[in-house]
Amino acid sequence: MMNINDFILNEIQELHLDNTIADALELCRELPITHIPIVKNGKLVGCLPSSDIQTIENKNDGLKNYDYLLDHFYTSEKASLLDLISLFADNDCNLIPVLDKELGYIGYYELGDILNAFVDSPFLHLDSETLVVEKNNTDYSMSEISQIVESNKGKLLGMYISFEHQETVQITLKISTDIINDIIQTFRRYGYTVITQHEDDSYLEELKDRARYLRKYLDM
Repeated sequence: MMNINDFILNEIQELHLDNTIADALELCRELPITHIPIVKNGKLVGCLPSSDIQTIENKNDGLKNYDYLLDHFYTSEKASLLDLISLFADNDCNLIPVLDKELGYIGYYELGDILNAFVDSPFLHLDSETLVVEKNNTDYSMSEISQIVESNKGKLLGMYISFEHQETVQITLKISTDIINDIIQTFRRYGYTVITQHEDDSYLEELKDRARYLRKYLDM
């Protein structure tokens, strides 16, 4: 069983406020990182963007003079794979500091490791159908979605909100089933819009037949 905490690294030495810009530049030259964790007394102060370091002229200045440049993001030991992927995307970074329950700095996650773990997960590899449904963000519920899938003898392997508008949300589902069409039709009866297209979606086939009929009629 995979433990996400096994991916916590300590290979990159965190810096302190009494380190210099030159120290930070040296670290960035050694490793292609977007941010450097800055720590004080075992606690994370923030993450210094490597892009900002390059613009500072006085390389002997202490990092304490540039604390206004720090980004403030981190995760806990309880984070899930999807939590981490969202954090990486939201902060445009390839390194996320990890804090323990006392908010002490214990290491970091690296983007490549987390993406590899996600790609290798059963969520992606089990034989399944991917279904994207959409509904008003005040009308959907995860329990209803689960009930729709399971009442049609499907097995819900996972789901997450993959896109959000002002008034609607799209939910991506991974479903193990031999009868995806029954599930699709039930979602429609419950007022969901089915975004993805499936070859055995009888509703879509009916629409295609009608379109072909109309085209033939117009060509007469």
